[in-house]
Order: sequence, then C-alpha cells, then structure tokens
Amino acid sequence: MDLKNYIRSIPDYPKKGILFRDITTLIKNPDAFKFANNKIIEIAKKIEFDKVAAIESRGFVFASTLAYTLNKPFILLRKKDKLPAETHSVDFKLEYGEATIEVHKDSISDGDKVLVIDDLIATGGTAEAAAKLIEISGGKVAGFIFVISLFDLPGNKLLLDKGYKTESLIKFPGH
Repeated sequence: MDLKNYIRSIPDYPKKGILFRDITTLIKNPDAFKFANNKIIEIAKKIEFDKVAAIESRGFVFASTLAYTLNKPFILLRKKDKLPAETHSVDFKLEYGEATIEVHKDSISDGDKVLVIDDLIATGGTAEAAAKLIEISGGKVAGFIFVISLFDLPGNKLLLDKGYKTESLIKFPGH
C-alpha cells in the first residue's frame, strides 16, 4: 500500500508558504490506518525501548496503538499547561512560531529508553525538544518514528547529527 495516496496536501496552512501534509485522510481510511500502524509496530519491534512517548497531538494517534500492542507504558508530551502534575518543560522554535512542551516528572525514570512517535518531521524543533525532555527526565532516546518525513527540510538531519535514530513511513518534499 502506498500511504502517500492517503495524505492530503494543503497549501498555505497554517500560514502562507507552508505546504501542510494532513494525516486525517490517512486515519479516516481503516485499511490505510491499519497498514500505517502495522508498519510502525514492525519498525518498533527492531528497537530496544522501555516506554513509548508521543508528541501532541497527532503523535498520540499512532503511539497509543503501538504502546497497547507491545504492552509498553505510554507517555504524553504535551503543550504547556496541559498536564496536571509537576512537569519538566522545554521551549523551542517551530517553522511558524514558538512553543513549549512538557512531560510529567514521574513519567520517565533514570535510564528508561524511550521511543518517540510523531506524525511528521519537518524542521525538527519539536522532536529535538522531545529529546531534551526525555533526557532532562533521566531517560535516553531510543529513537524516533515518524509517519511522514519532509526530506528536504532540516529536521531529520538535525536529529541524526545529534546521534538519534529516525525512521519514517513516507517521504515528501517540504515545499
């Protein structure tokens, strides 16, 4: 199955000059959604990890299935002020602004190997912030799995240059 056929491209969203790759068309198709989840599970089985973390919010869609299937704890990496207990937080830059993500302080223990799931890697700011959250929590990044990699944007290279392993199901140009 070619998952590219299930991704909608929306020009000038969320701002002019951005070509948004929309996964909602993939997840509304049961066969494509199942295929994508099975591919993520297949990749994850080759990685040694203790916990699954996902970046808000589209990463949750895929990470919850992975955590459930492989019987692993699931950690939420959320936008600022969305988690009720004590958190670690990291500020970062987006392609179109700035943001903060947080994790509960009790989600990751020293030495935990954490696999991070998200829908897309573009400039890498969010993924790099996720890695920092895991590391300041005492954990180690086991790797990243993305549904989509925008191969001509710097995100994947940024992660690789920092020594993180990355995998993706689909590759698209970012422009």
